[in-house]
Amino acid sequence: VEAINASLNKLSTDEVSAQLLMSAVGGISESDVQRAKAAGASSSGGNVRANKQATELAQREGIEIRYYNIIYDLVDDVKAAMSGLLKPERRETFIGNAEILEVFTITKVGKVAGCRVTDGVVERGAGVRLIRDNVVVHEGKLSTLKRFKDEVKEVPAGQECGMAFEKYEDMRAGDTIECFRVEQIQRAL
Repeated sequence: VEAINASLNKLSTDEVSAQLLMSAVGGISESDVQRAKAAGASSSGGNVRANKQATELAQREGIEIRYYNIIYDLVDDVKAAMSGLLKPERRETFIGNAEILEVFTITKVGKVAGCRVTDGVVERGAGVRLIRDNVVVHEGKLSTLKRFKDEVKEVPAGQECGMAFEKYEDMRAGDTIECFRVEQIQRAL
């Protein structure tokens, strides 16, 4: 029991921790299942089993009883469960820049920026930052990306295109558009 407790305590971080509500030697009893139900927890046993009454109560109440023969298996399961509670890491990847050459007002669409992609690529649906005089004035998503009159998925460096942003129209000639992709990376302990 002490080895399990020590191993679970080592897993704790500022964000997540395993709480051992009760530890004892011997089989899993009805009172153990009732305690787990009251705490909204599960019950685990190392090299022991639940008696018939405890098993029936656990099934009726929807309480999970897990059995382990090896401490490391129990610790690995708790570690996996705790990892699932961690907030995913947000990772940004730069994909391209564009310069606004001219801004057009189009009926029923609103303002569209006529741009030249200066490096990388620009992708429809990507995250964008509008930069004016080296200051970010807007961060959002690219809603429209057109090459001539055709909607396209991406435009590579050196080509011109039309861009519109979701819920934003205050763009000016000379502004720079930084395009990036955001990934959510699941963290693990």
